[in-house]
Amino acid sequence: MLRFLNHSFKKAVVLLTLLTGYGHAQCTTRRCLAEMLIKKEYLSQPQTENCTQNIFVKFLEYQTLSVDTKSLLLISRLRATLEWTDPDLAWNTSVYQFNEVILPVSKIWSPELHVTNGITTEMSHSSPDLLANSKGTVIHSVIINAQVICEVNLFNYPFASDKCPVAIQGWSRMGCGTNLVFGELKTVIASSGEWETGNATLERKRSDRNFILVPLSIKSTQPFITLVLPSILIVIADAVSFALPLGGGERNGFKVTLVLSFTMSLIILNDELPGDGECSPIIRFHFCCCLVILVVSMLWSMVMTRLSAEGRFGLFRRSKGPVSGNAGGGNAKEDEEVKAEVGVDVLGGVKEDGQILKKVVNFLEAIDGKTRESDRNQRFASKLDHIFFWFYLNSGIATLPTSNSVMVALTFSVLHRMF
Repeated sequence: MLRFLNHSFKKAVVLLTLLTGYGHAQCTTRRCLAEMLIKKEYLSQPQTENCTQNIFVKFLEYQTLSVDTKSLLLISRLRATLEWTDPDLAWNTSVYQFNEVILPVSKIWSPELHVTNGITTEMSHSSPDLLANSKGTVIHSVIINAQVICEVNLFNYPFASDKCPVAIQGWSRMGCGTNLVFGELKTVIASSGEWETGNATLERKRSDRNFILVPLSIKSTQPFITLVLPSILIVIADAVSFALPLGGGERNGFKVTLVLSFTMSLIILNDELPGDGECSPIIRFHFCCCLVILVVSMLWSMVMTRLSAEGRFGLFRRSKGPVSGNAGGGNAKEDEEVKAEVGVDVLGGVKEDGQILKKVVNFLEAIDGKTRESDRNQRFASKLDHIFFWFYLNSGIATLPTSNSVMVALTFSVLHRMF
């Protein structure tokens, strides 16, 4: 019996020695240690007594990719360096003499970040691997692309500026989940089309509501040159067209061309104009004023042309009398002409010369009367046209600078959507 126990003890010692030696030989490299941690298959969140895991966002980089002015969408990119502690991934450095190992991100649990006020959010890993140290601390980087509905105050467009919140959270339900603790925030200052991004700041609404407040402002040079300046120049050209004469149709044709050109340009630029949002851009009022000014000027020029030519504003000609009366007068006139011819035949050449001279005088007097009437109509129309020109000029000087000053100076605050 004693001999059997002694033999069994020797076999156990040998087996234990072999297993121990094999274990040390198996994990003499970082890769061996990484494979040992992978085989644990800890794919669930580390769960402590309070059911909450702190995630330290050591570094957060924000960048505005573009701003859709028409749909009021902010398209942004965030790059975050995360750090958390998983006690089950710790090891004893006296046994495994390595402080860090590289693990595939798909084999262990990693947190997910969401932009809660975004209509689309896509999180991707910046690398398929992450770094774990002997104390169970894990470091990893993620990239988030999000589209956020940003109700930017566009009342002052193209001189608008506002701040847009981008809410970034981890998963949390009923007191369990992840709690984000933020560190450094860096803003990539870059131009995104006609928009510029200022220095973003981290804000907190509640203990579980963190957001990045992004200042946005429009580079006003391009929209001012392409939208506001052409409308002002068209109105100036319309004002200068009052130097053209009323007669001949040159002025009316020019003004009709300006109105049609401005209308077509508004139709083409409709896709470029910003959306309404809570405050409709005042640039729409500016365009409306310009169009009304051009149309009123065109109609006035047409009426003045009619007044200059015929001396009246009416659209229909007045009747000159009943047809029967005219017919009777015509017959009487014919009788008189017949009698005159008979008289000429009777009295001879002297009377004929007197009748011809009288007809010539009557003809010249009629022409002179029409000329005086035409001159009087033209002077009256020209006087009214000059009065309207000064009224038009003063109205334009008062309206256009006022609307542009309001675009620059007057501001309204917009209550952004809660999240």
